[in-house]
Amino acid sequence: MDAFLTSAGIVALAEIGDKTQLLAIVLAAKFKKPVPIILGILVATLLNHAAAAGAGFYVAAFLKGKLFQALVGAAFIVMALWALVPDKEDGEAVKKVKGGVFMATAVAFFFVEIGDKTQIATSLLAARFHNIALVAAGTTLGMMIANIPAVYFGEAATKIVPLKYVRLAAAAVFLVIGLWVIVNAMGA
Repeated sequence: MDAFLTSAGIVALAEIGDKTQLLAIVLAAKFKKPVPIILGILVATLLNHAAAAGAGFYVAAFLKGKLFQALVGAAFIVMALWALVPDKEDGEAVKKVKGGVFMATAVAFFFVEIGDKTQIATSLLAARFHNIALVAAGTTLGMMIANIPAVYFGEAATKIVPLKYVRLAAAAVFLVIGLWVIVNAMGA
């Protein structure tokens, strides 16, 4: 259960202010149809994060030992630094998709999430916890926790808690996890 809860919490926090959350706001403003947008986000995230968790799990299966765990810890520290960098919206992905609101959202989210910090975090979490299903489910829940309010409340939500502080909190969480993994790797 730690894999699920940790994954959900980390991604929910990291997703705030991320380009995919900004994309959710853009889609909500453009289409004004929250249900197909939310379903599109859910489907895209499940597919993308299942693949990312699978990749992290299988890489971890081949690379074991203290060095690999230290590298996973170092990658979390890099994620902490990356979390401090503000993302820009990516409206271009939406313009290229034909079809309904659900399809536009699913395709745009899937492609915008590729190489995104939450996708990379999903791979790292799967490598750390060795559980594809719980990590993918947890990171998907985290994405939904961050994006459903973005769809319904849009820009108003970002005025309540400044994104600067959210990014600092996300960076702190990644840093603590990275250091914890490294310390455990060296002590194991």
